[in-house]
Amino acid sequence: MRLFRLIKIFYITFKFGLDEFIFAHNRFSLIRKALQKALFFRNNSQARGVRLRLALEALGPIFVKFGQILSTRRDLIPLDVADELAKLQDQVPAFDYAIVEKVIAETYGEPINKVFSQFDQVPVASASVAQVHFAHLPDGKPVAVKILRPGIASVIQKDIKLLDSVAWLLQTLLSDGDRLRPREVVADFAHHLNNELDLMLEAANCSLLGRNFPNSPMLQVPEVYWDWCREQVMVMERMDGTPISQIDKLRAMGIDIPKLARNGVEIFFTQVFRDGFFHADMHPGNIQVASDGRYIALDFGIMGTLTETDKQYLARNFLAFFKRDYREVALAHVESGWVASDVSVEQFETAIRAVCEPIFNKPLKDISFGRVLIRLFHTARKFGLIIQPQLSMLQKTLLNVEGLGRELDPNLDLWQTAQPVLERWMSEQVGWRSVLKRIKNEAPHWGAILPTLPRKLDAFLTQDISKLSTLDAEVTALKKQNQQQKQMIHVLVALVVGLVIFGAWQLKN
Repeated sequence: MRLFRLIKIFYITFKFGLDEFIFAHNRFSLIRKALQKALFFRNNSQARGVRLRLALEALGPIFVKFGQILSTRRDLIPLDVADELAKLQDQVPAFDYAIVEKVIAETYGEPINKVFSQFDQVPVASASVAQVHFAHLPDGKPVAVKILRPGIASVIQKDIKLLDSVAWLLQTLLSDGDRLRPREVVADFAHHLNNELDLMLEAANCSLLGRNFPNSPMLQVPEVYWDWCREQVMVMERMDGTPISQIDKLRAMGIDIPKLARNGVEIFFTQVFRDGFFHADMHPGNIQVASDGRYIALDFGIMGTLTETDKQYLARNFLAFFKRDYREVALAHVESGWVASDVSVEQFETAIRAVCEPIFNKPLKDISFGRVLIRLFHTARKFGLIIQPQLSMLQKTLLNVEGLGRELDPNLDLWQTAQPVLERWMSEQVGWRSVLKRIKNEAPHWGAILPTLPRKLDAFLTQDISKLSTLDAEVTALKKQNQQQKQMIHVLVALVVGLVIFGAWQLKN
């Protein structure tokens, strides 16, 4: 079975002309020409990115998801290919309701009508890993039920092994295979997919995002009903919203579209810089708008996390970039540890200026944060920067947010919207807010230590006199030894001075 699957992969590869990626180097020119003559009947008039997207769609849902992840690695693949792969849609036919009933019965140990008072047989969404049905809990509460596809884990493992084999071949054949690191990309993809196979992890992601935005006037996150959640089934609050892509319907509802665009940018930057935890799959299919104008977040399988170092690196870069302080951009890379400390800051600054200065020919509102980040990454790679997976996810999500925001409002000024969030975060790191934050974080530790201080002080004051005597004797011995060392140094200095005077006298006579 695996052999037939591998044969199909190679068939699709040659059918859509993807051999141009593999045999692009001059050393394969003879093979390339031979293939062109042997496969003269195929039509390769479409752009390479389009053909790659069509090939992945032909190979099935797991490869579609791989293409989606690959589109985030703009530090490794050409931008025209990344933009095309970003169009991949993870939509597959739903599995039968009879299978749903079987999964529910096996998961809860009871038939579906004992677990839910009502369950819609037709799913509202179906993707490669899971599908979603609307239902009601026994108390009548409306919910959304996400169910893993039966047997999907084994399918994923087989396709991952095949992808890794193909990645090994590419890394061996491609001239810059070591730079592109295809096997590393496949491993990153496998990590994301394995996380999506445990719906308890997704439920935890949803719950944390909800806690970060309690009673938010901008974002609504569904409540998780933990008593009904399992690895294969996730049950959450049913959300009633309009897809973000239906702009005309949103206008008819009286939604302030420019405000909606600004709120989307502010939500994203708040997630990134305040929380270090962000929704990393913010395509239109995962975003709805409530009747009161709040965003509704859906699907929490892919989330990004950032460390304090990551956040400082990004904030310093954005703030310095828009002030055209390229030296600060260079220093931010070095001091954050993203490039080696022995890199010439002056050369790095010059390289950044050459790449970024042309961007300022445009008005600030037309400058893309995502494209700026891509340019910075590409420049920094020449100075030894290795892009971290979390930054790749952030870059892809930022491009999605920008695209969505400007689709809603073409005049959206992302810098004006994001600047207050960035500046407030920076002030919290270095100003008085930073001191208060650290005091607040350390307070629990102080609370544990303070009650024990009297006891520790009493123990110190009443410790054994003999120990103090021993300590006093040791101090006296150290003082004596120190005095002897000083005397020896004086003798040596006197001897050296005497030798110098004697040598001078000898030369004179």
